[in-house]
Amino acid sequence: MKQTSTVGKSNKTVMVLLILGLSTIIFPLYMTVVIAFKQPSEMTNSISGILSLPKVWSLQNFKEAMEVTDFWNSLKNSLLISGLTVGLSILIHSLMGYTLGRNKSNKFYNFVYLFIVSGMFVPFAILMMPLAKQTAEMGLANWFGVILLYVVFYMPMNIMLYSGYLVNIPLALEEAARVDGASTWLTYWKIIFPIMKPMHATVAVITALAVWNDVMTPLIIMAGSSENTLPLAQLNFQSQFGTNYNLAFASYLLSLIPILVFYLICQKQILNGVVNGAVK
Repeated sequence: MKQTSTVGKSNKTVMVLLILGLSTIIFPLYMTVVIAFKQPSEMTNSISGILSLPKVWSLQNFKEAMEVTDFWNSLKNSLLISGLTVGLSILIHSLMGYTLGRNKSNKFYNFVYLFIVSGMFVPFAILMMPLAKQTAEMGLANWFGVILLYVVFYMPMNIMLYSGYLVNIPLALEEAARVDGASTWLTYWKIIFPIMKPMHATVAVITALAVWNDVMTPLIIMAGSSENTLPLAQLNFQSQFGTNYNLAFASYLLSLIPILVFYLICQKQILNGVVNGAVK
């Protein structure tokens, strides 16, 4: 009986924590949707005025937000930068993670691994100005330079994830491939790379979310360029006199849709891409 009552109390505690956690997500989302559909005249200083539903559900704010941000051009730039960054990160970082992860017993490879992973502790603020000057001198003050920097910035985290995931992949698979005459390169691309599909999805989601929402890197590197990403274009809603929250929140909802769809697709890959019967 005591055990049953203890389990019941723990379940109630978990439910309370889940409700509290859910409220921290639902409330900001509710505010975003409500403000996005409201007209500026409906925004008041009172709490009830801000929390109340719109009198008329109109798409006018979304239309104006798309015009102000040059939505389709900004979306194209964001998709280009995010897509190429994710693709290059999966190809390069998985290969590096495999090389370093399988050779950690070697002092040189272990040193290289620790050196790269230590890059996670270097704040962007320290690198910001030197990188801006260097990319300008090298002619990389454009979207290509931003992609190159992203691939380097997220290298420490991704390599740590890939090398850690290799623990779940038995060496017997590679040994069997070598016995059959496969080279190291062929073994990686034909056996290891497909097996790491769940980690590819994880890296893709983490990298894409970080790149999609980043403002500072394109703002510093692409300063003076006519090309904008969605986060950069959304800065147009802010002025020295205030912020147009109705248009800004409408634009935030529009920019949320592509990355949300991408996350849902990759989430299926994480759940379904499991190593089944690798070694029998």
